[in-house]
Amino acid sequence: MLLWSLLVIFAPVSEQSDWPTLLAPSSVFEGESIVLKCQVKQNRKIKTMSYYKDGRKLFLSKYVSNFLIQRALFNDSGQYHCTISEQLVFRLKKTSKAVKIKVQELFPPPVLTVSPSQPTEGTPVTLTCKTWLPPQRRDTELQFFFFREDQRLGPGWSRSPELQIPAIWSQDSGSYWCEAQTVTHRVKKQSLKSYIHVQRVPVANVSLETQPPGGQAIEGGKLVLFCSVSEGTGNITFSWHKDVTETSLGNKTQHSLSAELEILAVKESDAGKYYCRADNGHRPIWSEVNVTVRIPVSRPVLTLGLSGAQATVGDTVELHCEVRRGSPPILYWFYHEDVILGNSSASFGGGASFNLSLTSEHSENYSCEASNGLRAQRSHVVTLNVTGPDRYRRDLVIAKTLGGLFGVLGFVAVALLFYYWYQKTSGGSSAYNASRGPFSPGSQESTYSSPLPAVEELQLMYANDETTHPSPLTVTEELQPAYMNVGAADTDVVYSQVWCTQQTEGSANIRKTFLEIKDSSAIYSEVKKA
Repeated sequence: MLLWSLLVIFAPVSEQSDWPTLLAPSSVFEGESIVLKCQVKQNRKIKTMSYYKDGRKLFLSKYVSNFLIQRALFNDSGQYHCTISEQLVFRLKKTSKAVKIKVQELFPPPVLTVSPSQPTEGTPVTLTCKTWLPPQRRDTELQFFFFREDQRLGPGWSRSPELQIPAIWSQDSGSYWCEAQTVTHRVKKQSLKSYIHVQRVPVANVSLETQPPGGQAIEGGKLVLFCSVSEGTGNITFSWHKDVTETSLGNKTQHSLSAELEILAVKESDAGKYYCRADNGHRPIWSEVNVTVRIPVSRPVLTLGLSGAQATVGDTVELHCEVRRGSPPILYWFYHEDVILGNSSASFGGGASFNLSLTSEHSENYSCEASNGLRAQRSHVVTLNVTGPDRYRRDLVIAKTLGGLFGVLGFVAVALLFYYWYQKTSGGSSAYNASRGPFSPGSQESTYSSPLPAVEELQLMYANDETTHPSPLTVTEELQPAYMNVGAADTDVVYSQVWCTQQTEGSANIRKTFLEIKDSSAIYSEVKKA
């Protein structure tokens, strides 16, 4: 050893050039390769070659060889040298000069930024992984990746340092970080973790609506209760209650501003006040709606009200139609053989009536129909027999017949009375005519036996008259019989006598008798002898 030291100290300068030289870059960027080469002259008998970093042996080889650092790291920075040992008479060990190698940072660890820094639920968020490259390595390509609570976000590695989250929610709160690496994967670095607290927006303006609208439910139908809020973030819990009871009809928790509850078959007891409660963890709010249950009409019952035991023509019958159940107003129709007779409404429920004056055509079937706009129902058929028309017609015919008969009998009676009166009065005329003698068939003039009785009657009738009248004889002369007892004496025909009189100027004030017929022609009637 002492000899080796002396040889080194006192070796000539020419021999110093035979010592090894370490070839290595003085500066590299992390991730790059470092090649250490211990250079010696040729024809040297090298037994071993070693590489050292900061005095620590890195590699030993029994032949000439380079030392490679595949991917340089920060801790690869330091003092490097190499040594060789030659096989001479005795082993000679030579050491190169030390070379300082510095490994530079390719890019610093990224920093994760969040915009906005205090996001609220439902709002978009942008995550940015910030880092930079040195000027000498501007062309180096980097990739980025984002994480939340050890879960990867997004589609995977991206060359964009930003990640867009369309909407963030309260359950998305947690620790976030990002990674940046070269496309060769030689350098990978991650940011520090950042905690993101997603703030919730309290629910507001809750409303409760129904379907059918206006809370007008129909018995047996479906009722849908819609509960909604104008704003509110996160999971919102909707619950429904009836008449402020603690018992919930149902509840739903979801990422939505509205929810609905269905009552599939509404009952009459379901009417009342309903409440909706919305809560997202801040403070619950309520809304209410009043629900009424409208009941479709049941099958109506038709009854016929008669004033007597039997329906006859001219009677008035009351048709009364009524339902047992049904929400007002109710409209009733009345039918006779499917022909509408009329209608009536019950604004406050109950039944309705229709009065009908019977005729002969009002027999057979009657029915009624009830409707309140929800459903129409028809009653069972009720049969009515109107038995009066035949008897009424018979009585009418009998009455008319009897009236006609009595009229004829009255006329006959009057005729008979006139006949008997005429026979009585014609008895004197026959005696008067007999005194004049028989009338020959061929005679043209009548013979008078004694016209004085007629003159005496006229004198008695006008005896007290102050007016000067013609003498009885003159009047007698003026009375000229037109016909009297024309016909043979043995015939059954007797003609009445008709007189024609003409007034003179001096007798203008004489009262006319029943024998006068002014300007008359012969009028006679045929009367057969008894």
